[in-house]
Amino acid sequence: MKNMKRLLLYGLLVLAPLAGSWHGAFAAMGSVGAPPGEEKAQSVPCGQGRIQSWSLSFDNDILVPSSRDQDYTYGVSIAASGPAIADGFWFIHEPLAALNENLGSYVSAGNAVTHSVEFGIYGFTPEDIAVATPNHDDRPYASLVYLSASQEQPGVQENVVWRSALTLGVLGLDIAGQLQNEVHRRIDSQIAEGWDHQVSDGGELTARYTLARQTLWTLGNPNLEVKTSWMGSVGYITELGYGTSIRFGRIASRWQSYNPELTQYREQASQAIAGKCQRESYFVAGVALKLRAYNAFLQGQFRDSEVAYSSSELEHGIVEAWMGYTHAFAGGYRISYVLRGHSSEVKEGAGDRNVMWGGLTLAQHF
Repeated sequence: MKNMKRLLLYGLLVLAPLAGSWHGAFAAMGSVGAPPGEEKAQSVPCGQGRIQSWSLSFDNDILVPSSRDQDYTYGVSIAASGPAIADGFWFIHEPLAALNENLGSYVSAGNAVTHSVEFGIYGFTPEDIAVATPNHDDRPYASLVYLSASQEQPGVQENVVWRSALTLGVLGLDIAGQLQNEVHRRIDSQIAEGWDHQVSDGGELTARYTLARQTLWTLGNPNLEVKTSWMGSVGYITELGYGTSIRFGRIASRWQSYNPELTQYREQASQAIAGKCQRESYFVAGVALKLRAYNAFLQGQFRDSEVAYSSSELEHGIVEAWMGYTHAFAGGYRISYVLRGHSSEVKEGAGDRNVMWGGLTLAQHF
């Protein structure tokens, strides 16, 4: 019962205000570029509007069977996709487009680019959140408030898609701890006492660029999809990776519309991407191998952090795995649950443990 209350409170305190404030913005962007006299909302076929989808997502370690409260402890985000996104968020999409110019001949000339934007927050805590002093025996407190833009472009080869993302954010803001502790107070749970010692405490700007090449393997079965992804990122998480993902069941959406192998904690986990408003129901599972060179959430960034690991204290080879289920209704609404985890990044001590969390997403395609 306490975990259910915590889940509802996170939704009320974060997702509801985000949804309310962004609803007006998305509605306004829906008329950007419309011909004179046609600015009002019109009835258009599914997937052809200026705003084509939105999603609300919530991650928490209470959404796993063990109901833990440590490591990647929560994340919330709101996302949207459609042609109007590139115009409304030009200040982040234009730099992303400039970075992607290096793709050159690898991308199909003249094909449309799918644009998405995501805003969210997520945080990390050590195992013992009752300790108020710096705890050098476990992972540090850490958090990120971010805005992320992503683009999807067809490749020259058949069944190949390039997906890129540029994320701008701030590490170490007080709001991450305040949000967690407000929820804990309302359900009479243990307060996390160590947020004053989080990585980059007080705030520090950060960024990350991600690029992935995804390939669909043709199997001749409309109810089974297998795809592979090569991916890399530079920034507050710097890594290279390779992943394989499978989904099976009643599938109606595009194969590139769901990308669990590209998820980085809360980022890029939202299903805000153009698709068909058809009923579907499928399971998804996969695994990814990553060579991680740098993780600001464990190592800190340019500012001094009271608790941080050195590169030699971390495991640089990581195995990630996930499994989940999605159900989409005929009206375009869909709900998803994913259980995710990865192997330990810390070599020794209390922080040497595998990480696991669950995620819920509510989305609508229209």
